[in-house]
Amino acid sequence: MSIHIVQNGESLWSISQRYHISIQSLITVNGLPENSYIIPGLALYIPDNTLLIRSKIINKGDTLWGLAQQYRTTLNAIISANPSIQPKKLTIGKKINIPSPLKLSIATLGFIMPFSPQTSIPILNNIANELTYLAIVSYSLTSEGYAYTAINDTLIVNESKKLKITPLLMIRNFENQQFSPELIGKVLENPVYRKNLISSIMNFVKQKGYGGVSIDFEFIPPPRRQDFNLFLNDLKSALGKLILHVNVHAKTADLPTNRIVGAYDYLAIGRAADIVAVMTIDYGYPTGPPNPVSPVWWIEDVIKYSISLIDHKKLQIALPLYGYDWRVTDNLTKAFSLQYAQNFAISSGATINYNQKAASPNYSYWSGAEPHIVWFDDIRTFAEKYKLIDQYMLLGTTYWQLSLPFPQNWAFLKKNFTIK
Repeated sequence: MSIHIVQNGESLWSISQRYHISIQSLITVNGLPENSYIIPGLALYIPDNTLLIRSKIINKGDTLWGLAQQYRTTLNAIISANPSIQPKKLTIGKKINIPSPLKLSIATLGFIMPFSPQTSIPILNNIANELTYLAIVSYSLTSEGYAYTAINDTLIVNESKKLKITPLLMIRNFENQQFSPELIGKVLENPVYRKNLISSIMNFVKQKGYGGVSIDFEFIPPPRRQDFNLFLNDLKSALGKLILHVNVHAKTADLPTNRIVGAYDYLAIGRAADIVAVMTIDYGYPTGPPNPVSPVWWIEDVIKYSISLIDHKKLQIALPLYGYDWRVTDNLTKAFSLQYAQNFAISSGATINYNQKAASPNYSYWSGAEPHIVWFDDIRTFAEKYKLIDQYMLLGTTYWQLSLPFPQNWAFLKKNFTIK
């Protein structure tokens, strides 16, 4: 695996010659516009024959010889990948890179909103081998706890099963185009309404042939924390061997009164659920100050806190398939796909900068007299986030959401990972 960062004076032709790959392959795998020029700072994924760099945190008792055996590589390869390493004196807690032919095995989940089967089904077919689960964003609930279908899901459920991807019924407390704390609070505090919700969810699961449920209840009122725990335990009992997947906002400490994360009892949720997906996204958020959408340093802090309470083998982190464009004068924000963010930088002639700590690219441009800044992820960013999954031995990742194109990622996954 190679990632090439474009330098001044380089062209697709010169890069194609260097890596012995066709220009068309470079364009396709990186989602570039046809006949486009390239700009400094652009990260290009090169699907060559180099080995994936696995990542390991040194534990007590680890030796380079033992790691070379474990990862089916050589001492020299490990030493070359870690120039500052002291082979006979490994530091516990230090991260090292290990070139290895062994693929990392992960469980992936993609969210999809099936507004148009003509659009969503081809997307699904294109990346089917890179998905374990498909969370179909089609359901909400009434104020008395009855689940209902907001978007017709029949075709996408059937297609998912045909492609051997496990479909999950995703339900949200979505009302009038936004998450409603009042709606979910009213249902969770009432034992009868909670029972209604579980019964109606299970009816849809059985009727449609879902493999489980993905819960995305956001801005739950903090006083409903224990009620949410009771709901999850009862829902898991009803599901039996089917999957209970729970999405929670990211945090690095327990804040029981916080309006966003207060209702999430990580310890209890981790015990009830089969999979917990921590939403490591929107660190930089719409109308807030321009910031990386999903910085690596923050994700690692969230992981460390999460695995202190949740079994690491149950934990997924979230990777955004979108970036944000802020108008600097008032922080008015637009969202768009990672492919669009990359290609807009090219069309606007920007230079892409890279924040090393966040592992996140950004660029600035002007729209008339108005300055803008864009933060997004590229293949460099995703490679670093996959390293975190490797280092902390997590279950895998989720992607919000599949209609947003990012071809670099799917090519990277296909070559370097085993998808459960």
